[in-house]
Amino acid sequence: MLDSSKKQTVKLDKKAALAKAEHYCAYQERSQQEIRNKLYEWGLWKNEIEEIISELIQTNFLNEERFTMAYVSGKFKIKKWGKMKIKQGLKLKGVTEKMILNALKTIDYDEYLETILVLANKKLPSIKEKDDYKRKYKLTSYLMGKGFESDLISEVLKTNGLA
Repeated sequence: MLDSSKKQTVKLDKKAALAKAEHYCAYQERSQQEIRNKLYEWGLWKNEIEEIISELIQTNFLNEERFTMAYVSGKFKIKKWGKMKIKQGLKLKGVTEKMILNALKTIDYDEYLETILVLANKKLPSIKEKDDYKRKYKLTSYLMGKGFESDLISEVLKTNGLA
C-alpha cells in the first residue's frame, strides 16, 4: 500500500512544466521564488527552471511587482495585517526590500490607523482581564501580533481613550 503522505516527484519535461506553471500563475499571482520552488518540486533542473521563469516573465504570467502589490493589498484589506507582518511574509517569498517598501507605501495612512482602531475595538470585549494595565498589554500584544507597529498602536489607543 502506498503512503499518501509522501510526495512522489514525477519529472515533467520542460514544455509540460511551462504549461503547468502558466496555469499555476494564472490561478493566482505568484512570486518568482514560489514558482522556482514549485518547479524544483516537479523535478526540473536549475537551468530549465531559470528558462521557464524567464519565459513566464516575458509572457507576463509572472510579474514580481504585480504580485507584491496584490499581496500587500490582500493581506491589509482582507486579513487586516500590519506592515511588519506583510513585510515579513514578502521577505519569505523572496521579494526584494525595495519592492516591498514601494508596495507598503500604497497603504493609506488614515486607513491604516482606522484598521488598528477597528481591530482594537473588536478585540477589547474578549479580553477578560480586570487590571487596566494588563488589558492594555494584552490588547497591544494582539495588535503587534497582527503586525502593527507599537508606536502607532500606542498613538491610536491613547487618542481614542482605549489606553
